[in-house]
Amino acid sequence: MEKLRKIFTGFYFSQKGSTLIEIALYIALVVIVCIVVVTALGDKLQGVFQKIVDSL
Repeated sequence: MEKLRKIFTGFYFSQKGSTLIEIALYIALVVIVCIVVVTALGDKLQGVFQKIVDSL
């Protein structure tokens, strides 16, 4: 019975670790996409904000 408990305990913790890694990868992907979007639209966004400031 003790052996079975150790197997299930090890499986639970290994799944928990892999879930943490998956979440970290998703967060990294979102950060990379945000950086790419801001870099690609940087000049356009600056122009829009400059128009807003000029109109104030």
